[in-house]
Amino acid sequence: MKELTVISGKGGTGKTTIVASFAALAQNKVLADADVDAADLHLILTPVIKHEEDFKGGRTAHIDLEKCVRCGDCIERCQFNAISPDFVVNRIDCEGCGVCVYFCPVQAIEFPQNICGKWFISETRFGPMVHAQLGIAEENSGSLVSLIRNQASILAEERGLDTIIIDGSPGVGCPVIASISGVTAVLIVTEPTISGIHDLKRVGELTAFFKIPTMACVNKFDLNQDMSKEIEAYCIKHNIEFAGHIPYDTTVTYAMVAGKGVVEFSDGKVSNAIKAIWQRVERFLAE
Repeated sequence: MKELTVISGKGGTGKTTIVASFAALAQNKVLADADVDAADLHLILTPVIKHEEDFKGGRTAHIDLEKCVRCGDCIERCQFNAISPDFVVNRIDCEGCGVCVYFCPVQAIEFPQNICGKWFISETRFGPMVHAQLGIAEENSGSLVSLIRNQASILAEERGLDTIIIDGSPGVGCPVIASISGVTAVLIVTEPTISGIHDLKRVGELTAFFKIPTMACVNKFDLNQDMSKEIEAYCIKHNIEFAGHIPYDTTVTYAMVAGKGVVEFSDGKVSNAIKAIWQRVERFLAE
């Protein structure tokens, strides 16, 4: 089974737009939106939810005031000042370390798992999709990404599908690492700006560290062709397969407003560029 994760060093480079088009072009695939902090692939693919489950991650202490003897041991031991003088745990301040639970002399402190969000298995017009919604200000996004990938693998095996296309998170943090670990290949989407090449270098160093075969493409390349050439040269020098350029076109915006991938919305220059990149990606995955 082949896994492709599409990532970017920063938000707004067009990563999800490209994944939506790949969804229309690829065969025998499962789609996975691993950008759980700000999932938006569903806005284009309009999935019909078939299965829904709570995502649980981390724990928060809760003091049963009927059992509590007000000894104050928990307040003294808490390193995060999460317990008030009237023995109420502040959910935001509690780090879920469990020290108060372990040392409570009368076992008056409960330690339930937090419900941090939900994850879904859905059907789209391009096939099955696994996606999630992390709660506001919730943590454990890396764990949720791992769950999404695991469920996508299970779904692919059950249906005899041989490719998983993952829409990853921007940046180089924990959810990005969870979305690229062990995949067949990564495609980095960047743009021809100073911040674009800077963030390409950061995420390229990350994939190199994990020894993951990596490709890159430049979106809206014609807004700064000199910078685009600099990015291409950097990729060649650092063993990143250059997949191609995508021109700027307002058709992309119209496609998003219509709730469609670019390649299903028009046959223009952007669609042709994305199709050419997908062909290179397919060959890269097969190598």
